[in-house]
Amino acid sequence: MKKEKIELIKDGKRLDGRGFEELREIKIEIDVLKRADGSCYFELGNNKALAAVYGPREIHPRHLQNEKTAVVVYNYNMAPFSATDRKRPGPDRRSVEISKASRCALDPVILKEYYPKTTINVYVELLQSDAGTRTAAINAASIALAAAGIPMRDLVSSIAVGKIDGEVVLDLNAVEDNHGEADMPVAMIARTNTITMLQMDGRFTKDEFEVGMKLAEKACHEIYELQRAALIAKYSESVNANVNVNVNTGRGEE
Repeated sequence: MKKEKIELIKDGKRLDGRGFEELREIKIEIDVLKRADGSCYFELGNNKALAAVYGPREIHPRHLQNEKTAVVVYNYNMAPFSATDRKRPGPDRRSVEISKASRCALDPVILKEYYPKTTINVYVELLQSDAGTRTAAINAASIALAAAGIPMRDLVSSIAVGKIDGEVVLDLNAVEDNHGEADMPVAMIARTNTITMLQMDGRFTKDEFEVGMKLAEKACHEIYELQRAALIAKYSESVNANVNVNVNTGRGEE
């Protein structure tokens, strides 16, 4: 069925008022789930992603163990109520594909050789979706892994670029994704500009692709700084709280 053509750019602005190179608002909360080893709630515009990490822990059954490294299992899922049209519960082909691509995006930074014969489980639940869900999930998962104390070379940051009304733009929302001409999710290690995931739906010219990659690179650097700042703020609070407890305890003993 052919998509209805709608105007996505008016007076040089997108329908939500953003410029072509502008990210949606980002919100990060760390350790929101007390029973997980590490967790993160991540908002990207109207996307709401919740990531939880468990492990490293022993694999069962044991024949799934890797003698040399940990096995990373990544599960991406959209809640039935996350989209306008109710999603059928349980995994589907899209969720399986995104889970595999997302695990590969995170794999290069996880020091799996530190924990042979174990598993590290990453679960990401999309509570609300508005395009760019896999990128929001990867950002959340990367923070949750760090919060769990998993040894990592660095964080992974992710964003999508696309093409609407012939213009290359950053961070598509659902209307732009549904009615645009192309969508390209990217994940990278921002400090080294190392791409760990690149997918594409639609077509870019060579020049459009280069413009899109520059937008993605700049945005991933911005997201990386937000991820890093959130982790520093969280664990600075924890250190200060521990210091206060020790000081107060010392005074009490006197």
